[in-house]
Amino acid sequence: MDKDIKIYIAGHHGMVGSAICRALKKQGFTNLIMKSSKDLDLRNQELVNKFISIEKPEIIIDAAAVVGGILANDQYPYQFLMQNMQIQNNLIYAAHHNNVQKFIFLGSSCIYPKLAAQPINEDSLLTASLEPTNQWYAIAKISGVKLCEAIRKQFNKDFVSLMPTNLYGPFDNFDLKTSHVLPAMIRKFHDAKLNNNEDVLLWGSGKPMREFLHVDDMAKAVIFAVENELPDYLYNIGSGKDILISELANLIQKTVGHKGKIVWDSSKPDGTPRKLLDVSRINKLGWKAQIDLKRGIEDTYKWYCDNIENIKEVSIK
Repeated sequence: MDKDIKIYIAGHHGMVGSAICRALKKQGFTNLIMKSSKDLDLRNQELVNKFISIEKPEIIIDAAAVVGGILANDQYPYQFLMQNMQIQNNLIYAAHHNNVQKFIFLGSSCIYPKLAAQPINEDSLLTASLEPTNQWYAIAKISGVKLCEAIRKQFNKDFVSLMPTNLYGPFDNFDLKTSHVLPAMIRKFHDAKLNNNEDVLLWGSGKPMREFLHVDDMAKAVIFAVENELPDYLYNIGSGKDILISELANLIQKTVGHKGKIVWDSSKPDGTPRKLLDVSRINKLGWKAQIDLKRGIEDTYKWYCDNIENIKEVSIK
């Protein structure tokens, strides 16, 4: 592929978008378009369409989203549903309207039913009820997946959806009100270590199982989709391995060096009991995760410590 091909990365400041930018540059791509949310409000269809019509990218990667954990989803259901639909719909519309031939839509494994058979394959989509605690985000992302599928089917354009499992890594969100479980644990254990190794209170029972993928592996999956025309409209992106939340807590505690106790608050929700993706579809084409969880957590904690003074709280409006 021509390394000078024009690529627009929406959401380049976020954890996923920034990882994609790093990976593209490392791979030799030179013509990358980026625009901050201050300069381009992706919720505004007119502005987005005008931007795409002027810049004329050949590929659009949609890594922009309003994201968060169980608490944030519960507190801001309207924002999670409405703003995510606005962002993705505006980008997909502008891409189609301006004849962009390749569009890579990034979603989340929460699009699948709460009690889907494990490991979850792509055909499980829309076969049963969603997990209530993150249904708002899931419904938004499902609509994006189906919209890309519709354009692919009706207009024969290379619009593809990549559904990653739980992502983590540098530039993650460590705000305890809006973060996901892994970065939240890093923050809690680090703060507790500094506070005389006080006990750490964690939500739920610790019994659910989750799969985690380092964001740099996710970025390589995006590069794979950039450089290849994938035959299906939807692909799971994951490590293919899961871990008990209690074991994750122990691993992070050891990495951080916290010496206190872990206390589980079973009055708080666990969420989906298990969520492991079947990644055989993308694996058969040639992409596989490379970074193991232990090394990934060590890498993320080092980044957190090195950047702790510059990490900002994340608010949802």
